[in-house]
Amino acid sequence: MALKTLDNSLEVLKYFSKENPTWGVRELAKEMNISHSIIYRILATFENHGFLNQNPETKKYELGLRFLEYGQMVKEKLNLSDFVLPIMKKLSEEIKESVFLTWLDGADGVTVEMAESSQTIKFSVSMGTRTPLYIGASCKTIMAYLPEEKQMDIMNRGMKKLTTETITDPEELLIDLEKIRTQGWCFTTGEYAHSVFGLGVPLFNNKGEIIASLTIAGPNYRKPVEEKLPDMVKVLQYAAMSIQRYFDQFSFKLYHE
Repeated sequence: MALKTLDNSLEVLKYFSKENPTWGVRELAKEMNISHSIIYRILATFENHGFLNQNPETKKYELGLRFLEYGQMVKEKLNLSDFVLPIMKKLSEEIKESVFLTWLDGADGVTVEMAESSQTIKFSVSMGTRTPLYIGASCKTIMAYLPEEKQMDIMNRGMKKLTTETITDPEELLIDLEKIRTQGWCFTTGEYAHSVFGLGVPLFNNKGEIIASLTIAGPNYRKPVEEKLPDMVKVLQYAAMSIQRYFDQFSFKLYHE
């Protein structure tokens, strides 16, 4: 019984996302099909420990600062900011676009580091943004190198469109993933956000398992992307090689269920 309660409690946290950052007791209970009294006890317990905050006016719950503390601990453990961020900033300055480091976590990619473009108009996402692996260059680059059974598991969970360009047909996606593996990089336009391009390359741990991707992203209008794509790929791969040498020193875990 205690294990079931713990499982429900952890499942509750998964419902707090960028798309749905706040929840009331009854609406979350309805969404999860769990008794509102159980949901209330779970939310109240998380609040008591600083993992959630309750808005005094709306009575809805949102993530607390405790997660920021743990997130910072993870970043420090990986030493991403010390070593990887300078490489990303240099790349961003060279190409004048934003650069993102996306980490594999289950069926999603999570933005763990970012070097924003100096341009007035630029593409940007929030740190910690979680995106399904079948959407966009940064995530599809990762998905392309996962074992086939993991790819099938992700697709079997269901795929939803973020834009009209998002690929949700399994057969079409598999063909796309094979192309990414063959060429060693992924280029997309408009899959994650309208009028935005992405160019991603894979990053592996010291066992050769995919763990992350390095991605350039920006608005389509700024450059004839297809004409400059070969040069952009070379510059991105060069930066990724430097990061890869750092990753080769550590044993990062492949996949979290």
